[in-house]
Amino acid sequence: MDLRLTGKVAFVTGASKGIGREVAAQLASEGADVVVTARTAEPLELAAKEITDATGRTVVPLAGDMSKSEDVDRCVAATLEKFGRIDILVTCAGSSPGGLLEELTEDQWMSSLNLKFMGYVRSVRAVIGHMRERGEGAIVLVVGNDGLKPSYWEMTAGAANAADLNFASSVAEQYGRYGIRCNTVNPGPVNTDRWDGLEKAFARDKKVSQDRAHELAEASIPFGRICEPAEVASLVVFLASPRASFINGAHIPVDGAQRKAIMDL
Repeated sequence: MDLRLTGKVAFVTGASKGIGREVAAQLASEGADVVVTARTAEPLELAAKEITDATGRTVVPLAGDMSKSEDVDRCVAATLEKFGRIDILVTCAGSSPGGLLEELTEDQWMSSLNLKFMGYVRSVRAVIGHMRERGEGAIVLVVGNDGLKPSYWEMTAGAANAADLNFASSVAEQYGRYGIRCNTVNPGPVNTDRWDGLEKAFARDKKVSQDRAHELAEASIPFGRICEPAEVASLVVFLASPRASFINGAHIPVDGAQRKAIMDL
């Protein structure tokens, strides 16, 4: 299927590794030019080079911290200066610490909300005026199934994710009239560095080995395995494409029908 993305310009946050990197790679393979952002320049630049080499598209690395408004605004301004437009925004930058309520610090709560929620708000706010003026745009927030399926050991993530879902619904309703679509993709466990960290936190709190934590995660998913980044990215890229022209305000889980309660066995 031709996703009609050739010549589109995409802005992808958290794109040096994991889901964000795979999203950038798939967008480029479909013909889009991509600006990728992440906090650390070296792995970001390597990812951009590898994607360019593989696809022949222009992939521009811009190091920036999405927890800082000035970094978001700088990266968006640089994208508009180079390409003249942003057709697609995909937000992947964000992680939240696992842990139990009585052990989580206020700093951990604020760190989670500042990056995973406010980082997404900053990114959307930075591009929305431009998209409204052009009368079109596709926004996909990669959030997480904790906002739909709460888990007490992912409490900070669940709170930030639920806020993201509410925010995305509001954006979809307010800006749909301007031709802008806003949807969320909500993975469960995905084979990334971030999941490895959450798995370690789960093992710590449940007082089991990480191998046992991994077994419980797999057992909670009917497929008997956790998701791969490319499986999430495929949905993200479709939602970002004109093929998804009437999908707006949707919150789509990509978790293999995970039942989180099974992880507590």
